[in-house]
Formats: sequence, structure tokens, C-alpha cells
Amino acid sequence: MRVLALDTTARAGSAALVEDGRLVDHRTGDASRTHAERLPGDLLGILADRGWPLASIDLFAVASGPGSFTGLRVGIATIQGLALVERRPVVAVSALEALAQAGSAGAAMGDHVGAWMDARRRDVFTALYRVGEGPRFSRDRLVEIEGASVGAPASVLARWADRTGGVPLIVAGDGAVLYRALLESEAPPGSRVVGDIPPLAATIGLMAAPLWREGGATTAAGIQPLYVRRPDAEVDREHRAAAAAGAGRPTSGS
Repeated sequence: MRVLALDTTARAGSAALVEDGRLVDHRTGDASRTHAERLPGDLLGILADRGWPLASIDLFAVASGPGSFTGLRVGIATIQGLALVERRPVVAVSALEALAQAGSAGAAMGDHVGAWMDARRRDVFTALYRVGEGPRFSRDRLVEIEGASVGAPASVLARWADRTGGVPLIVAGDGAVLYRALLESEAPPGSRVVGDIPPLAATIGLMAAPLWREGGATTAAGIQPLYVRRPDAEVDREHRAAAAAGAGRPTSGS
């Protein structure tokens, strides 16, 4: 089975090719250009370099979020378009679960693995898992303890301590690197940060076929983005509307 995978949750993003459970190729995008400028060219380029026609792809995979709202929309729309043309199924994968899968390399059953993505505003997108008995990249590899959420790093750590009883944590992702000092000082003893993560599309591509076999695929139209929080533009519009309404309200002395 051939899989074409795409991640646009971060500025650079990545693309990957997987065949029969083996990573064939992967590459990171050019962060100086937007996803809209690079896609679908990046995907067609990686296919051309390997001599794979688009029609040879059996399954498409895409990061469903969380991440940049614009990036998510462009990435999902690109995969939807390719899957519709080729009439192929799609697997949508949480970027947080993919990070945890990547971070769980070498972990033992029962270990706790968290994913932290930089969410700006001094927040992180997070999810927490326990390593299960399944093989890597399978649905049973990770047991969800806490689903996708967003919050301040210190509050996330405090909440996770209550949930896990203070066991050591493996925390993966750019958010873990950004807040490494906090994790090293406040996380339970024995915890560690995993910052050396391969391009996320590679992990998404390796997860795709097992998820498809376990009934986790959908049609192109069935992809649901995982936003976690509302776009900044929407929040800003509400704030401006509330300010305008307040400015137009008569004062008590009028």
C-alpha cells in the first residue's frame, strides 16, 4: 500500500511517502513561503522525484490539527482535492497523537507520553497518553488520558500531575522544547523532553495504513479539522464589536 501524507500544522509543514509500512521519502517545506504557495506543488514534487504517479497512491493522510488555522484549511483542502480526483480514502490524524507516537520511540508499556505544540499567546496545545500494548503507529499503541486542549504550560503540568499521580513524563514537540526549562524544573523527577522529532508527515504516513485497516479512514468530504480554539481573527472581531457597543451605550448621567 502506498501512502501520501501531509502536515500543515506548522509554518514549514512536511510531506512523506510510505510504502507497505516503510518510510520511502520525507521532506520539510520552505517556511519562507505559505502553504497556499507551495501546495499541491510540494506533493506532486515528492511524487515525481520517486517516479510515483498520483494514481499509484492508495491512501492519503493529513494532519487534522491543531495548528495554524490557515495552514490546516489549505492542507486539508489539498488532500481532499487529490483524494476526490483519485477516488481514494483519507486518514485524518491528530498532530498531537502523531507527536506522541514519535515521542514514544523506546518507551515501555505504561509510560506516559505527552505532546506539546506551541500555540502562541504563551499557551501550548497538548494531549496526554499512556503507552499501551499495541505496536508502534497502531491505534492501540497509545491510550488517551487527556484529549486535545490548549492552556498555559504551568497549568497543564499541574493538571497532568493530578491525572497521573506524579509519574515521570515523556513530553514531545516544539512546545516542549520552548518550555524545556519549566518542564525540567516542574515536571516529575525522571521526566524528559523529546525535541528531535522527524518531520510530522513521516509519522502520519506510518500511522495511516494501520488506522485504515482498523476502520479509521473516511471519504475526502468527511475530514473534520481539530481546531481546539477559535481563530484569532474571530476573537478580535468579537472584541471590536463589544468595544463599539460599549462606546455607543449612553452613560448613567445622560
